[in-house]
Amino acid sequence: MSGEAITSGAYIKHHLTNLTFGHYDGHWGFAHTAADIKQMGFWAIHVDSLAWSVALAALFFFIFRTAAKRATAGTPGGLQNFVEWIVEFIDDSVKGSFTAKNDLIAPLALTIFCWIFLMNLMDLVAVDWLPMIAGAFGEAALGMDPHHVYFKVVPTTDPNITFGMALSVFYLMIYYSIKNKGLGGFLGELAFQPFGKWGMPANLLLEGISLISKPISLALRLFGNMYAGETIFILIAIMYGAGWLMGGFGGLLQVGWAIFHILIITLQAFIFMTLTIVYMDMAHHEH
Repeated sequence: MSGEAITSGAYIKHHLTNLTFGHYDGHWGFAHTAADIKQMGFWAIHVDSLAWSVALAALFFFIFRTAAKRATAGTPGGLQNFVEWIVEFIDDSVKGSFTAKNDLIAPLALTIFCWIFLMNLMDLVAVDWLPMIAGAFGEAALGMDPHHVYFKVVPTTDPNITFGMALSVFYLMIYYSIKNKGLGGFLGELAFQPFGKWGMPANLLLEGISLISKPISLALRLFGNMYAGETIFILIAIMYGAGWLMGGFGGLLQVGWAIFHILIITLQAFIFMTLTIVYMDMAHHEH
């Protein structure tokens, strides 16, 4: 952001808008206003969400690959201890919720938990730091007004990211349901449970809603909690511009909310992982 004074509403809107790339006004480029984003439509790309998601996935891969390469049967180092503790935690979670046999589930659970945790963890970065850097870069390199350089740093506050992960889990649910039960068995569960063949319309309605609600609840639960947490951080940050007294009070609120938010970002990663394991277990067994 530049030194020009802006309203609290504009400040909040700026921090909650994605850096969006797409086609508008006859050309391809980054959006400068909400109207530009609206013109782009469905095919608009949230560059910041995608970039941070990929970067944090690479960080996860680098940390665990480094730990694996340095692993020793002797006295383990701090990184090896940390990674082994996470792997053991995930392994216990899978054993407690998944009763079938599938070598994909544990790596899937590990990836989901660590990746979502890292994306959520970005919520603890001061809300102005990275957007200010992005604004300065956009002004210097692209000649853009810093007020029009949008930059969100928490991928899980973007429903496109949370729905992408939830739909990937949903695809695996359908795939393993059909693989293990056959197409007839999968459709039979939808049509004949829980009221038998004479209750087929009610069965299809109830089971269809139950099936579709799984990815929707996965995506919206994660998105809603993280979006609300980010919004609270932004509201607290506004207090810094209201004088020393309010700024000091805002600092105390920010520390308190950050400590509490550590529990939220961990819990949301754990819930997403646990529900994924449970849904995969359901896909491997009869109704």
